[in-house]
Amino acid sequence: MHLRRPRGITSWIAVAAAVILLATLAVVTTSNLRSPPAVSATDVLVTLPAGPGRADEVKIDARLYLPEHTPAPAVLLAHGFGGSKDSLSDQARDLAESGFVVLTYSARGFGRSTGQISLDDPDREVADARGLVDWLAARTDVQQDGPGDPRVGVAGGSYGGALALMLAGTDPRIDAVAASITWNDLGQALFPNYGTTTAPDAVTPAAAGYGGPGVLKRGWAGIFFGAGVSGASENGDATGPTEPGPNAGPCGRFAPEICRAYAPAAETGRPTPELLALLRAHSPAAVADHITAPTLLVQGQQDTLFGLDQADATARQIAANGTPVQVRWFAGGHDAGGESDRSRAAVAAFLSDRLHDGTGAATFDFSLPGTPTDQGQPSNRRMTAADYPGLVAADAPTPRIPVGLIGDPQTVVRPPGASPAALSSIPGLGSTVAGLGGAAGGALDLAADPPGQSARFSSAPLERPLTLTGTSSVRLVVSALAAPGDGVLFAKLYDVSAQGRRTLTGGAVSAIRLPDSPAGQPIPLTVTLPGVAFQVSESHHLELVVTATDQAYANPLTPAQFSVALADPTLSVPSVPAETTSRAVPVAPLVGIGAIAAALAALVIVTTVRSRRRVVAQVDPDLVDVPLVISDLRKTYTNGFRAVDGVSFTVRRGQVLGLLGPNGAGKTTTLRMLMGLITPTAGEIRVFGHTVTPGAPVLSRLGSFVEGSGLLPHLSGIDNLRLYWEATGRPAAEARMDEALEIADLGDAVHRKVRSYSQGMRQRLALAQAMLGLPDLMVLDEPTNGLDPPQIRTMREVLVNYARTGRTVLVSSHLLAEVEQTCTDVVVMNHGRVIATGTVEELTSSEGATELHVDDPEHAARVLATVDGLGPVQVQGDENPAVRVDLGDLDPSVLVRTLVEAGIGVRGLSRSTRLEDVFLRLVHVSDHRERETL
Repeated sequence: MHLRRPRGITSWIAVAAAVILLATLAVVTTSNLRSPPAVSATDVLVTLPAGPGRADEVKIDARLYLPEHTPAPAVLLAHGFGGSKDSLSDQARDLAESGFVVLTYSARGFGRSTGQISLDDPDREVADARGLVDWLAARTDVQQDGPGDPRVGVAGGSYGGALALMLAGTDPRIDAVAASITWNDLGQALFPNYGTTTAPDAVTPAAAGYGGPGVLKRGWAGIFFGAGVSGASENGDATGPTEPGPNAGPCGRFAPEICRAYAPAAETGRPTPELLALLRAHSPAAVADHITAPTLLVQGQQDTLFGLDQADATARQIAANGTPVQVRWFAGGHDAGGESDRSRAAVAAFLSDRLHDGTGAATFDFSLPGTPTDQGQPSNRRMTAADYPGLVAADAPTPRIPVGLIGDPQTVVRPPGASPAALSSIPGLGSTVAGLGGAAGGALDLAADPPGQSARFSSAPLERPLTLTGTSSVRLVVSALAAPGDGVLFAKLYDVSAQGRRTLTGGAVSAIRLPDSPAGQPIPLTVTLPGVAFQVSESHHLELVVTATDQAYANPLTPAQFSVALADPTLSVPSVPAETTSRAVPVAPLVGIGAIAAALAALVIVTTVRSRRRVVAQVDPDLVDVPLVISDLRKTYTNGFRAVDGVSFTVRRGQVLGLLGPNGAGKTTTLRMLMGLITPTAGEIRVFGHTVTPGAPVLSRLGSFVEGSGLLPHLSGIDNLRLYWEATGRPAAEARMDEALEIADLGDAVHRKVRSYSQGMRQRLALAQAMLGLPDLMVLDEPTNGLDPPQIRTMREVLVNYARTGRTVLVSSHLLAEVEQTCTDVVVMNHGRVIATGTVEELTSSEGATELHVDDPEHAARVLATVDGLGPVQVQGDENPAVRVDLGDLDPSVLVRTLVEAGIGVRGLSRSTRLEDVFLRLVHVSDHRERETL
């Protein structure tokens, strides 16, 4: 029945569409009304002469950004290693638009500045920065706090972050300092676990060692020092400094003393005392006790070069002076592209608070990533705590949670040459690579521990989620058979899912150099693992792994053997109470969104009224007892592709109908139109006499499992079913939960969380979900995907039993043998059209080979050869002699009568045709006709 559209409805739709368009334009216009403040940029060359506190003369290539209104506070912006003033242009312009005078510059040895790289030498790079503050103090467009004292903040990331801290520690004129992803002690960062403490029971990533050398981060050290030679940045950006001249030698643009100090360590993997002293003198640790300016430390949670421990050490040193310190951890770092937009925004907000307003709250923020799933990477949550608690429990009252570990003493071996070595991370990539985890778009886990080289200690599955915020610690007992000085181990902590997926928390490891001791003597150790912010989900467990090698470090090459045991079966885990950070919502977009929502609501009301009128009018009383009638159904997309072309068939009560066809036949499109998910181009679908439209009430009599079930893994099976039913808005009494569960046959497993289900159990739960309310018509698309043969058999029994209750099942499947055993009727589609329909028996008996078991096969073959319309006749002479013949359109009784009249005894007749044979022949014929048509 065709209904004419009322003119009033058309007018309403036109008005609603206009309102939506105007509201959208209002949002776009509002967001673009305000143009950014005018900013000017000028390149300058500043000559800084040699003199007291500066070892030599240098020419610094700089760029000055002036805001719209001056005088204004100034910001000195320092770049990362391998960068230049140009790499800071976007950040500088943003700060200038916020009302700052901004000076960016290329540090000596980089860009077009003269001099050689001296790694933030106090008498060179740091002295240069003090000279630039002098230059700012002489400018009238810079706000002054006093004669020669500008209102100035300093900020930088990585190499520039360390310089910012060292400048603040040597120049009292600095009013605010913001340092990102940088080091506290460069010696500790590159050679973790060195120091002067002799007590072996104190091993931390950036604290005391045993008076011996640390363990070189060979991968990062090679990138860091190699960048000064090749001109690449520490993140692999080769567009930073200019190339060294032809006579620069093997040191490139490095100062000779830096090159001479590092070269032996690069060869041996062990730092000399001279190198360690030089690196510490070129580090914020040397001057942190003199920093009086309010400080923001922004550190990356994905950073195996400068981990959270480096910012923690700086924060504790500055806070000891009574200086206000804010600490922010973010989901980034050297393993994730360096600084992020969020970290730069935090720096801008901090500088604005301190330089414009003179206020600021001491808070601790961190990013809490969810546990990665097998389907992809999760989103992050921003968390805030009132104060920074520190990484180590002894320094701050960080709450600690004991987690029990299980594992017997184990032996690990370091092979000759330390190859193959365990893989924990790749410098610049960390322990995972996003987007390479397959079609699901997940992450590729790089971490791998060779067998025989690692000891593992595991916790029980967690009963509730656990948040790690800081450094976990564990007590071990280790004995070694290794050459003196070659006792090196690596400790790391994995999050292991119920399905066995292992995620290296924080992507980092703790390097351990054991003290020299007699072979086999037990050595007690308290190992502090890398600082992390990480949430472990319920039902996951933690796994402590101790390895004899790690590819990111300089491993001793001599073979060695270690015995590793738990001194205390407890992992001490820090967990800081924090709250999710709220976000402000811009008013203008909110108004626009509200207008759009109102317009959409009007459109929905109009559409609902219209659809109800059509539903009431379009009911065929002759079909109210017929589950499904599809008539001349068509679906053509805008590109002209016709997915469904004139499909018609009927499904009656008690049938299990199989919808068959090769990929692209139009099966799923037909099912989606049946469910009201997409609208047909032409034709009609009636369910129990009602025309199907999106949201039609009659669809409540239909249960479906098409294109995934949407089950929530953290809920139990029964909770998934209850939540699904509540979403329908129908009374709980109508769910028929017990009957659906009895048919699906899940037993007690329905009370377990879905994440622990096998694929077969998930499919049966999805089927139970489709059966809630015991719908009169159930539509299933590939319900046996991923099931093994026993699970397929169980699924078959479920469907057959459901149909026996007088209801109807429509199932699409590629498993033809299963369809033959499960379905009563079949519809075969190809190229969007129906090419065959009927019962399974009709299709398999209408063609193909028939065997006639006779007394004399040779005589029978000669007799049958005289029958018109009969196909080729073959004699089968095995233990059960028979004649095999293609009946074509002949009735089998004609052959039997012919043979009996010829005096040949017939013992039986059987069919050997399978549904698969019929299907393949039908599709082949259809494909041939399609090619002829084209």
